[in-house]
Amino acid sequence: MTASILLIGAGRMGAAMARGWIAQGRGPDITVIEPNPDAGFARALKKAGGMINPAAKRIGAPKAVVLAVKPQMLEGVARDAARFAISKPVFVSIAAGVTLAKLGAWLGDTAAIVRAMPNLPAAIGQGASVAAANAHVTRAQKALTGDLLKAAGSVDWLDNEDAIDAVTAVSGSGPAYVFLLVEALAAAGVAAGLTPDLAQRLARTTVAGSGALLDAWPEREAATLRRDVTSPGGTTEAALKVLMANGGLQPLMTRAVKAAAKRAKELGR
Repeated sequence: MTASILLIGAGRMGAAMARGWIAQGRGPDITVIEPNPDAGFARALKKAGGMINPAAKRIGAPKAVVLAVKPQMLEGVARDAARFAISKPVFVSIAAGVTLAKLGAWLGDTAAIVRAMPNLPAAIGQGASVAAANAHVTRAQKALTGDLLKAAGSVDWLDNEDAIDAVTAVSGSGPAYVFLLVEALAAAGVAAGLTPDLAQRLARTTVAGSGALLDAWPEREAATLRRDVTSPGGTTEAALKVLMANGGLQPLMTRAVKAAAKRAKELGR
């Protein structure tokens, strides 16, 4: 399915999604509006046949309008994008915290709107997106949106948007938690006597390899793999006793996710 796609905002996430569409062969269908585009992205888009920051009359009637700006900027951008509603596109917002009802107030009461939350691994086609649609989204528009999101990785749909703030806290913000784990593991390696370069390489490779293993063995739960690598009385068990103690990693992660979900709700007010 091909369709004209208007992307408003080409920061890290917007550009990552657009690169996925280019890889799908959709380059000529993409128009991007971005005041400060990355030079490399702009070249890739133009090479693929897309347009960036064209005159308004050249944008035409898009079938999908993707709003990829920060929540604090979204109202102004959405109100301006409402002019495209005449062509009855599906509007897709990836801004954290902003509800379908609020988007509808800005885009129009009858606008077809999908609220989606992708994450940064979309940049390499290994992202995780979760989406919810309002009542005006048609089956064809949902299929188109799903196809666009699949360019960035997996897609799951919710019957309503109630859980999207939790999704934001788990998968939307989750890559930062993993990167922090790499930082912490590398720092711990230095404290144990490794050189900074070696500690960094080992931490990155270990986390990346473990993630690849989870992906390669989807039938095995993370808890099962953890037990598989933990020999009774061994070094891993000694470390896990610290990480799994009261006040250890699990309650800390629970508090972190709750804080992120709370902030997502605040951003949507």
